[in-house]
Amino acid sequence: MAKVFDCITEKLQDFIANQRIYFVGSAPLSATGHINLSPKGLETFRILSPHQVAYLDLTGSGNETSAHLQENGRITFMFCAFQEPPSILRLYGQGYTVLPSSPDWNDLYSLFPEIPGTRQIIVADIERVQTSCGFGVPLYEYQGQRETLVNWAKKKGEQGIVEYQQQKNIISIDGLSTPLHKS
Repeated sequence: MAKVFDCITEKLQDFIANQRIYFVGSAPLSATGHINLSPKGLETFRILSPHQVAYLDLTGSGNETSAHLQENGRITFMFCAFQEPPSILRLYGQGYTVLPSSPDWNDLYSLFPEIPGTRQIIVADIERVQTSCGFGVPLYEYQGQRETLVNWAKKKGEQGIVEYQQQKNIISIDGLSTPLHKS
């Protein structure tokens, strides 16, 4: 039932555009390291080309994806249809982190809405595009995006976010450094 594509086709781009949530997976090389799987929303995903995507990464309790990408680059995105027709789309690739200090930041950041607590942009070169049936995915009704993370970031303020990132986002749970780590 799975089908592999050479790129993110226009039909698959339309499917992605209609999803309100997506998932990002990454893992360290170590067999004992923790696999990370994060749900994302708030209209933070962009297709840059049929072979490249990016997402606006917001400050959170950890920074596992960025640490894993710095170590090995592997990343997977998954989109599920929670309404009819059923479908699952996975994008497999090699990713990297773009920080606000990067020369590429302004061009990429202009593609996204301004959201308080923005930490970095994750860019991925997509090597494999695969769909599957999604028959086992339950139906859910979309009610809206949560404002909790945005409100938290607004309350912290820019300096508070920087301090939080230095406390919580520079080392992964497996001890890997992230690009935010100041040597």
